[in-house]
Amino acid sequence: MADIQKLKDIAQQVRRDILRQVHQVASGHPGGSLGCADFFTALYFEIMDHDPAFNMEGKGEDVFFLSNGHISPVWYSVLARSGYFEVAELATFRKLNSRLQGHPATEEGLPGIRVASGSLGQGLSVAIGVALAKKMDGDDKLVYVLTGDGELQEGQIWEAVLFANHNKVDNMIVTVDWNGQQIDGANKDVLTLGDLPAKWESFGWEVLHTDGNDMEKMLATFAAAKALTGKGKPIVILMKTEMGAGVDFMMGTHKWHGSAPNDEQLAEALSQLPETLGDYPL
Repeated sequence: MADIQKLKDIAQQVRRDILRQVHQVASGHPGGSLGCADFFTALYFEIMDHDPAFNMEGKGEDVFFLSNGHISPVWYSVLARSGYFEVAELATFRKLNSRLQGHPATEEGLPGIRVASGSLGQGLSVAIGVALAKKMDGDDKLVYVLTGDGELQEGQIWEAVLFANHNKVDNMIVTVDWNGQQIDGANKDVLTLGDLPAKWESFGWEVLHTDGNDMEKMLATFAAAKALTGKGKPIVILMKTEMGAGVDFMMGTHKWHGSAPNDEQLAEALSQLPETLGDYPL
C-alpha cells in the first residue's frame, strides 16, 4: 500500500529542488517541471521496478525515457532523491563540466540517463525500440515514456504511434503531459491538437486519463495501465497537469515554461513549499 503522504512530501521537496536549480543559473524550465513533480515522484518511488545501481541496458528492470527533455530539473531531482547520485550534485545544474546538462545527455555518464533527449518528437521512437528489444530478450519488465502535449505537434510522434500499434508494442506505457501550454502560448493558439483521446484511439491505442497533480488518482491509473499490458495494444495515459503546479503565481500560464525566478520570486515560491527532506547545499 502506497504511503501517499510520503509521496506528497517527496514531491514537495522536488519542487523546491526544481526552483533552486533554475534560479542558481538563471536558466532552465521550471513550469513543466513543477507540473510533473507528482508524476516523477510516483514513477520512481512507487510505480517502477528499477535499480539505482544503474545498468545502461536496463535488463530485468523497468526503464524510463523522457522525451520532452527540457524538463530535466524534475528528473534530476527525482533521480538524486531516489539514490542514483548524490543530492548535492543538483547544485551543479547547467554549470560548465556538469553532468546535469540543460537537456539530459549521456556523454557525461549521469546514472539514470539512457539517451540524450530534448530534440522533441524522438523519445517515443527510442522507447518503442527498447520495448521491442525487451520482448526479444524475454524480459517481462516495462518501458515508460513521457512526452509533452506541444510535442505532439511533431510528425515523428504519429509515425511512432502507428508503428507501435502495428507491432503490438504492449509492454510500454506512454504518458502525455497534457498541460495545454508550450513555449509560445497555449496549444490551442499555437497549433491546436484537436480531440486527443479520439486521435489516439483511432490509431489503435488503449487510452486512459488521469490527473497528474493528484497522487491517489495517478497511482490508480497506472495500476490500471499495468493491468492492460501484454494484451496486444499499446497504452497511453493522457495526464492533465497544471504548468507551475505548487506555486500560485506560476500556474495557468506559459510564461514560466522557460523562465527562471529572480531572488524575490524564488523566496515567494519557496515560502509556499516548506522543506520536507532538506535542501541540497549551494
